[in-house]
Amino acid sequence: MTQDLITDIVGHVRILRMNRPQARNALSLALRKAIAAAILESDGDPNTRAIVITGNETCFSAGGDIKEFPESANREDSAFVSQRIWAPLSSCRVPLIAAVDGIALGGGAEFAMLCDIIIAGEKAEFAFPEVRLGILPGNGGTQRFPRAVGKFKAMRYLLTGDRFSAREAADMGLVSEVVEAGTALAAALAVAQRIAEQPPLSVRQIKDVVNHGAEAPLAAALTLEREGSRILTRSQDHREASMAFIEKRRPVFTGK
Repeated sequence: MTQDLITDIVGHVRILRMNRPQARNALSLALRKAIAAAILESDGDPNTRAIVITGNETCFSAGGDIKEFPESANREDSAFVSQRIWAPLSSCRVPLIAAVDGIALGGGAEFAMLCDIIIAGEKAEFAFPEVRLGILPGNGGTQRFPRAVGKFKAMRYLLTGDRFSAREAADMGLVSEVVEAGTALAAALAVAQRIAEQPPLSVRQIKDVVNHGAEAPLAAALTLEREGSRILTRSQDHREASMAFIEKRRPVFTGK
């Protein structure tokens, strides 16, 4: 835990709360490194079965820390450095859930898109305002956003920097669920706890197959799916789930 990132554990769920209210949770280099380190630690912890990432009730994250822009502009590889910092999120095997209340702008929206599920309060707003600063969304915004909502809808917002609401984001397919304002964290935690109740190997294998299959031709993706199925049918958790069903009892999953 650092001053800018608060970590809590609730059962098998780890909660990461960005804590820079004075800067609207701007993603400074230090905060990004702290988040990446926490994700890496959580991914290596067998007791962590889901991760919830959030800000506060008025702000998920306003994006990159503009105060650091002049310094980063002098580094030709700044975009590469930033993407490398976020690498643990892209490779994390544990499901990541973003709980978004308030604004998620620029890097904040890109950060949310690195997660597997986005739960948004109904007053949440998203935007990619980089174009207004003479730059582009350099942490996956130009690639993940069009993949999530389609080229023509994405271009509408990437080229103007205009904000769009949680409901609009849900209609586009960017947001998994819209909940009452101020309750995104509670709703995300409830989803995380439901995931944590499932067999850990199955959860991780589903995430892996979906993510890798999305970038592959259908035939190759179906091969990934068959291999994942083969692995899981031989797991102890699968046997435990089957026996628990037959014996009419609650299963106890060990992740093996």
